Amino acid sequence: MLSWKLEFEDGYFRIFDSKKLISGYFDPDYGDLSKIKNPEDVISSKIKNHDYILGGMIMIPLVKFQLFDTDLNTTISKVQQNMSRVSIHLKKWESFLSEINNTSHFVGISHTDQDMLTVTFPIMFSKPTPLEKSNLLQEIYPTLTMLEKLELL
Repeated sequence: MLSWKLEFEDGYFRIFDSKKLISGYFDPDYGDLSKIKNPEDVISSKIKNHDYILGGMIMIPLVKFQLFDTDLNTTISKVQQNMSRVSIHLKKWESFLSEINNTSHFVGISHTDQDMLTVTFPIMFSKPTPLEKSNLLQEIYPTLTMLEKLELL
């Protein structure tokens, strides 16, 4: 079983696994910052003061296609194998999202890999939680562990 670590950067937290690889990102719900002139200052203050939050958004890799590399040179059977693998993986994701009663996720192209999709979904905490790494990790740990058990991370 993996152990997880959070590192704060630019208003969000990177999620690292025990091998020190990035597994995803956690973006805390800081409230509505759209009408604030300097949202970075507000976020910094909330982090410094360990303000309490109720959740946020988790973004993690959804699936890597292994098809959209610029130097791709493959066969129809390899493409079919990859599409089958992707289909099976997406069914696991569908099951996970159903299990956590999530209907408000969204899928996008990874900002670091054009051959990969990411999924972002909200996570609600069991109680108001201070903006502090160990407390946040305690709240997102069960979700990360479930994703690991389902081989989605």
